[in-house]
Amino acid sequence: MNRRTFVRMAAAGAAGSGFRHNAWSQVVPKARNVVLVHGLFADGSCWSEVIALLQPKGIHVTSVQNPLTSLQAGVEETRRALAWQDGPTVLVAHSFGGMILTEAGVDPKVSAIVYVAARAPDAGEDYTALAERFPTPPASAGIIWSGDRGRLSEAAFLRDFAGDVPADKARVLCSVQAPFKRSLLTDRTTHAAWRSKPSWYAVSTEDRTINPDLERFMAKRMGAKTIEVKASHVSLISQPDTIAGMIVEATGQT
Repeated sequence: MNRRTFVRMAAAGAAGSGFRHNAWSQVVPKARNVVLVHGLFADGSCWSEVIALLQPKGIHVTSVQNPLTSLQAGVEETRRALAWQDGPTVLVAHSFGGMILTEAGVDPKVSAIVYVAARAPDAGEDYTALAERFPTPPASAGIIWSGDRGRLSEAAFLRDFAGDVPADKARVLCSVQAPFKRSLLTDRTTHAAWRSKPSWYAVSTEDRTINPDLERFMAKRMGAKTIEVKASHVSLISQPDTIAGMIVEATGQT
């Protein structure tokens, strides 16, 4: 799909009831808690550089260790993390973690939601079918399997997942990636938190793991306050200042 086709598609969709407008303009309760959810090809440590920027601002941060076995298991871990929070909480997700955010973000403690190059399906939506409306990103071809568990090859990780991260650092990140269960890719959400919560979205314009135009489509559909970051799929690692700034904005502290 080229940009012209995308614009026509988005404009047509915006005219329908599936699109929300300016959801982020709602009054956002001030929050001092942030819960972070990682996606595929990663673990909770992928948020380390963002965490290091949030904590000095007095924000209490929790990074969920997503088991990557099923959507429900990830949602349960996230709900446990939310249960520990003592007030309004911003829920943030990267990549596949957006599926978990979309489901778990309806929790009453969640004051705002932030997607970082993340999946953002509607309730019950087949995300795979949605993604197939856009060109297939290169990283998809780099998944290697052992039985029903998958991970990215080192070559694909460095080239297509973390292309703007220094190679020596990217290799370390590749080594700690958690394998995911194949059936995870077909799970569907039953809720869409973005339909009721103020939403933010960071599009990675150089993304080779999720098509950037798909990211733009999802951000527009949810009416998110959107920024575009000239970054690979892992802007949270290559440009943590930008991502941390967006999260701080979602806490209502700016």
